[in-house]
Amino acid sequence: MDTLRSAPSGRYRTHRSTEGMAGPLTRMRATLSRLALWRKLHAPLSAGWLSGRFPHALRAGTFRQQRDYFLYVPSTVTRRERVPLLVMLHGCSQDARTFAEGTRMNEVADQQGFIVLYPQQSLRANPLRCWNWFEPRTRDGAGEAAAIATLVRDVARRYPVDRSRVYVAGISAGGAMTAILAFCYGGIFAACAIVAGVMYRAADSALAAAQAMRAGARLSPETTADEATRRVSRKFGFVPAMVMHGSRDTVVHPRNAEQIVAQFRKFAELVSTPPEPLAGPVEQCIASEGRSYLQHDYVRSDQVLLRSISVDGLGHAWSGGDQRHRFNDAAQPDASHLIWDFVSGFRRPAPPRWPLIHFWFRYLRRYLR
Repeated sequence: MDTLRSAPSGRYRTHRSTEGMAGPLTRMRATLSRLALWRKLHAPLSAGWLSGRFPHALRAGTFRQQRDYFLYVPSTVTRRERVPLLVMLHGCSQDARTFAEGTRMNEVADQQGFIVLYPQQSLRANPLRCWNWFEPRTRDGAGEAAAIATLVRDVARRYPVDRSRVYVAGISAGGAMTAILAFCYGGIFAACAIVAGVMYRAADSALAAAQAMRAGARLSPETTADEATRRVSRKFGFVPAMVMHGSRDTVVHPRNAEQIVAQFRKFAELVSTPPEPLAGPVEQCIASEGRSYLQHDYVRSDQVLLRSISVDGLGHAWSGGDQRHRFNDAAQPDASHLIWDFVSGFRRPAPPRWPLIHFWFRYLRRYLR
């Protein structure tokens, strides 16, 4: 009987001993977890020209959808602040690096303290690296447009981005894609800039795209704006836009710029409650060291929401760019500075972060108690 009694007692003493060790072990693990969290939040942010690929994970048979992207992070940006993000979409026969070097937008980012994202079209998706803005799925906001929007959200989540100040700009095919993103993903972007582009839903095939580039879209800008109003969620609202085009552009006819302005102007009127047209235009002829340009501003409540710039004598090129790269013209005005000066004046209400806050609350409650 004594032996039977002593066995449970021995087991009980062993259990108490293990439990006594578990207390310090648990506290040590909690301390290490807090230390890992502190290191993550205070780790230096990688700066400079960074490369990546999206989407990160692919299903079988979707290799064609994978694309590279590049990110420029100024050395002055830290994890403790929230800075603007500018998405730059290149045109045909360009890639991310030549677009960055040609526009010199990274130099503007260094001066003004914002991050620049350069999605890059795949040669598998288009042999000239053109964004396929005319494909029916993409012009409806799916396809490549959805992929770019997903990438933007991912970058904004992983880097210290102020989500109320996310902007997008593009040239030519990239300008056409910018119009799609402005109409279909207005909840992401606070403002946009379209250089030598075409209006939203200008074409639904490669042949129609070529025709629109030569002479403008056959569809009415006002009619497509009205259709977009019924298709796009009203909570996205109107994305302020700057439209820039050269008067001697022989690749994308300047009439396209007029159509873009008409479409944005009509859309701004239709999505306002009650419908209210933009006032204007207020016209200015501005002389620069290179070329003069004609600027038209469309206003609501004393704020310029739509700006059109026609550069005298400019062809199909980025004005003020590095002309060692194709589709860049060294003569002023400087398109990069004009674009940043315009878009940086706008903010959009940032999406709620309640899921993230809830996650950190659960994390802190678990490990810091």
